[in-house]
Amino acid sequence: MPPRTSVPPPIRRLPLLVTGDDDLLDDLLRLAAAGGTEVELAADPAAARTRWLPAPLVLLGADQAQPCLRARLPHRPRLVLVGRAGQLDPGWQVAELIGAEHVATLPTAEPWLVDRFAEQDPGRSDGSGARIVALLGGRGGAGASVLAGGLAVTAARARLRTLLVDADPLGGGLDLVLGWEQLEGLRWPSLSGADGRVDAPALVRALPSRGDLVVLSWDRGDLLALPASAMAATVDAARRGRDFVVIDLPRQLDDAAVVALQAADQAYVVVPAELRATAAAARVVAAAAPHCAALSVVVRGPAPGRLRATEVARALGLPLAGDAAPRAGAVPRAGTGRGAGRRREGPLAALCQRIVADLTGVPATGAA
Repeated sequence: MPPRTSVPPPIRRLPLLVTGDDDLLDDLLRLAAAGGTEVELAADPAAARTRWLPAPLVLLGADQAQPCLRARLPHRPRLVLVGRAGQLDPGWQVAELIGAEHVATLPTAEPWLVDRFAEQDPGRSDGSGARIVALLGGRGGAGASVLAGGLAVTAARARLRTLLVDADPLGGGLDLVLGWEQLEGLRWPSLSGADGRVDAPALVRALPSRGDLVVLSWDRGDLLALPASAMAATVDAARRGRDFVVIDLPRQLDDAAVVALQAADQAYVVVPAELRATAAAARVVAAAAPHCAALSVVVRGPAPGRLRATEVARALGLPLAGDAAPRAGAVPRAGTGRGAGRRREGPLAALCQRIVADLTGVPATGAA
């Protein structure tokens, strides 16, 4: 029997309160309790940095507005600047500088804040339950992009509303992996300026799509850096508007890749069954592990040195999610234009079906 994917329960992300003002903190905790939600706390930007972008909602106390500006925290959606009357003058000028969508003045804004907290109820069915999967290559050419494409196609054939995100500006474009390079729709350069709340249906309509699969990839134009704020806005929209999200990450993690990795419910490092590839993957794991607790390894054969998948996983200190040793004709060759995920048999197809089923609970038999 093949190894089962180690799947964590869905990650419950809590609103983040950033303030060192004890009186303001007491007020916000009272309002959060009235809204029926728990919260996370950070006294300053240093304590908030790792949770700043993954949090579904951030309330920034007026006392920490200037420190956040100095800390250069990235713009993010659903950021509220909050304080008492007299603390927020000139409130909107500061809010614009830090990228806040709203300024909440207490006590006037208390009912509005209770409503915002109530919206964070995990029982709500507003799209926030989308599962996010991230893929990293243990070395160049490991096959992470092919696995990402296979997972996305598998999920879409299982009738899951799926978004495939290409977060690697040097990868050549996942639309090429799928054979979608001729499809019309926006690519990353058109969205790189997004730094607020993105309308999920509008995003889906604007991207290249077929059936339930939508792809956000790169064009073949000038190389552009992907801002972390654009990735945060995209992930936020995807979690609200899709069922399954697959993100193909670069091996060298930039700020945008870290945002995606922190948002992922499960991440996989794809490693060829080779000694040198395993050594290279150890560096990738060391960089990725602090940002995602649910990290597993997929080992890709063949193994010319007879290195077993279990030995690779043991060397990396990660759970083994699967062995994707290819069979002849099971995976389309790069450049054939056939696209990822066309075959519905073989180890890679079986692995995609199992991962999708384990993560979503939706059977994907015969779908990869």
